[in-house]
Amino acid sequence: MFTGIDEVDWASMRHAYGSAEDVPSLLRGLASADAAEREIALDGMYGAVHHQGDVYDSTLACVPFLFALVAREEVPERGEVVELLVSIGGDGEVPEDGAYAMARTAVRSGAEVFERLTGDADAAVRGAAARAVVRFLDDPAHVLGLLRERIRVERDDRVLLALAEGLGFLARHHPGHAAEAVDLLEAQSAPPFGPGLRLAALGQLAGCAPGRLPADLVPTVVRLLRERSEHRPVAPCEPDRPDTDTLVGRLRRLRPSDEEGSQLLRTLHTALGDRVDDRIALLNGQLTSPDPTDRCNAVWMSMGLIGEWRGDHSEPVALIGAQLGTEEGRLLEAATSVLEGLFELAVPAADDLAALVTRRPDLWVQPVERGVFWLGGPLKALARCGDPRAVPVLGEVLSGSDVPDELGRVVRHLGQAAAPLVPALRERLASVALDTSYVYDRAAPLMTALGELGDRDSVPLVLRLLLGVPEDYRSRDALAEAGLRTLGALGAAAREATPVVRRLLEGGSAVAAADSLWAIEGDAELVLPVLIRALEGEGAGRLGAAADVLARMGPVAEPAVDGLRRRIGASHLWERKSVACALWRIAGDTELALPVLRDAWAENVHTRVPIAECIAAMGPEGAALHDLLRTELAAPRRHTAPEGYGMHDVFTDERLLDVCRETLRDA
Repeated sequence: MFTGIDEVDWASMRHAYGSAEDVPSLLRGLASADAAEREIALDGMYGAVHHQGDVYDSTLACVPFLFALVAREEVPERGEVVELLVSIGGDGEVPEDGAYAMARTAVRSGAEVFERLTGDADAAVRGAAARAVVRFLDDPAHVLGLLRERIRVERDDRVLLALAEGLGFLARHHPGHAAEAVDLLEAQSAPPFGPGLRLAALGQLAGCAPGRLPADLVPTVVRLLRERSEHRPVAPCEPDRPDTDTLVGRLRRLRPSDEEGSQLLRTLHTALGDRVDDRIALLNGQLTSPDPTDRCNAVWMSMGLIGEWRGDHSEPVALIGAQLGTEEGRLLEAATSVLEGLFELAVPAADDLAALVTRRPDLWVQPVERGVFWLGGPLKALARCGDPRAVPVLGEVLSGSDVPDELGRVVRHLGQAAAPLVPALRERLASVALDTSYVYDRAAPLMTALGELGDRDSVPLVLRLLLGVPEDYRSRDALAEAGLRTLGALGAAAREATPVVRRLLEGGSAVAAADSLWAIEGDAELVLPVLIRALEGEGAGRLGAAADVLARMGPVAEPAVDGLRRRIGASHLWERKSVACALWRIAGDTELALPVLRDAWAENVHTRVPIAECIAAMGPEGAALHDLLRTELAAPRRHTAPEGYGMHDVFTDERLLDVCRETLRDA
């Protein structure tokens, strides 16, 4: 297997962490009789030699030895080595030149090995090889014949699923052979094939031939899912795994208990894409399954649907809330995790969240490390959806010894319902020691909460922080700006802080001080010189921050217009956006502002909320950009959602939709 390995000049090669001298030991570890050593070696291959999909010279040098490993039947777990080769070769599009293209060529040159392995005695090897041949064998007609033959003789359900996946890949990437591949998939999606294979075939059809899906897709899938669950083994037939502290080991332990079922439904959901109504109906069917494992898979699946696509998600959210009454640990954890990322969209689950918070005080606070705590998921979700039933519980948490620093950040979602917490929040802020490294992390959220709740009695506590933190504290400026924002939020009620704020008009927090002073006193003559100087400065974020303050000041900031016009071509997109909004709101300069705002909206989706707020603030004069808002409201996909699954920034997207609706309604 390793003939010639010692003749390779590994020391001259590199991987993610430097010299590749350790690569021979990793390769030999893959063939070890010891399971823990194999797992550590595989972890090293993914963690260093093929780190995050990167290809190094050492990665290329490994390919012949990896092929030698998979060709030897005595090597355990060769299926994982085949998967590693597939990943190195590029599971998808790769550049036409460079190391990635060389890796693909190297794997393709040994692809006949994969063909032989499709008939291997080890089912895991056969399944991995089925995924490999469609990607690396050059003759699609030959590959199609090979898949057809393997489907005819294969008896292992897991391998049949891999063969169905191979047919879908071939249909998508080789249109000339798609018709026959689709015919095979359609045959597999019907009796007498079992429910697992039929689900796999339907998922592939959805991705390559949606017109061939049955008209009753959703009830068919739900029925097949339940049939599959009735015959699923209580425990998966997996070999014993070593308990190693490796990334590979941790990822394996985090896999869902029914990973196969999770993958089947994920494939279907992904292929259905923007068919949101069908996906919601499918999710509802999964969430009402009698099998808790199916429901757990459905909860995790909801992250991709709700986090990526807009729509009426109230019914699946309510069904996710219904899972909170379970005693199944994984299901409870999954439901809580999803709901805490939904903010106001979690309202349909609020009753279930409140019941769980009442029933399980042990979930109110979660220890992270020594002296550091987070709010527990159920309580955080209840507060984030604005439910006042969270208030007395947060009060109890504040009265305890283990108070999470993030508590102040969730209070804002409760609005004035959180007013009863003010004395406890103020007391907590007063107890923050000034000479500790965590002063910013602990104090900033509390100041923000007290500012939003309008607590004028917290002004002396904010001044204590502004004046008392040591000069050499590394987050001093950030703490000062948080304090100044709080004073600004209190407005005229913070007038006693004016002398201190004025002193801060010089230095690193000058723009934040000017913003705060304008809110407290409304003295344009005092703050305008500071902001105009900041327009010409080169400090990180100063131009954009100054322009944002000037925009809030409106026409009274007219003396700054010339400076703003000089900076409309600033190099940073966010600065251009801020300057354009300021010019529009101060001087009504649409000629300069409109093209910049249109370009920023299209170029960076994260600018859309502040631009939409700028349009809203302009009232009828903002009509020139109302087409952007109408187009946004018509888009089915969340503006922050990249490709793939995950709970993206739902809160920000819902804020954008609210601003767009309110602006157009008032137009």
